[in-house]
Amino acid sequence: MSASSSPSAPSDAHRGAGPGRPKDLGKRAAILEAAKRLFTTHGFDGVSMDQIATEAGVSKLTVYSHFGDKESLFGAAVRAKCEEQLPSELFLVGLEGSLREQMVAIARAFFALVTSEEAVAMHRMMMIPGAGDSHVRELFWQAGPQRVKEGFATFLRDEVARGALDIPDIDRAASQFFCLLKGEVHMQLMCGLCCMPPSDDVDTHIEATVDLFLRAYSPGRGAMAPEPGGDSP
Repeated sequence: MSASSSPSAPSDAHRGAGPGRPKDLGKRAAILEAAKRLFTTHGFDGVSMDQIATEAGVSKLTVYSHFGDKESLFGAAVRAKCEEQLPSELFLVGLEGSLREQMVAIARAFFALVTSEEAVAMHRMMMIPGAGDSHVRELFWQAGPQRVKEGFATFLRDEVARGALDIPDIDRAASQFFCLLKGEVHMQLMCGLCCMPPSDDVDTHIEATVDLFLRAYSPGRGAMAPEPGGDSP
């Protein structure tokens, strides 16, 4: 067997190709970080691909080669922000801890996401008339809120399947959970009427919301409720 066909040859080729991959991933991450900052500050229409390339320290051609167009980059930036603070792994059933502990972890990550400065700024931007067309708003919705809701709905379906929860309408329940978590604080933040409450207050709000949800959808809850029109115990 010649040296060129020796078992070490494939690994040599692999090592030769290796350095380019981390650099590409690094450029992609830099582009996403630049996009998150600029879209949050200036909105979709206020940002050009040239600006994102300059902010990321790459060429505009590199930006297009990674993301195709500005709409795709916007959606990827929103998904990256959600994944950063609310990773998909949180929605896996069977992680260490009880159902309540898992739901508290999901709730805490979601609350931190929606009350972050970047998320509040992006939501405000979406509310400004003329800040992006309906297609951009749809991109934002699908990449952010809809994706998070679908991940949680999958988690709930798995819990229902194993008998830990009893939920007739899972999509509605997922929406209820996140609306309860946002509560009054999120609306006040959006209106600029308050700052983040103390961490103890946030923890109390999160745990109370989780407990309310679990009581509402615990198996056998109907057996404890009085019949309509009947005497209460």
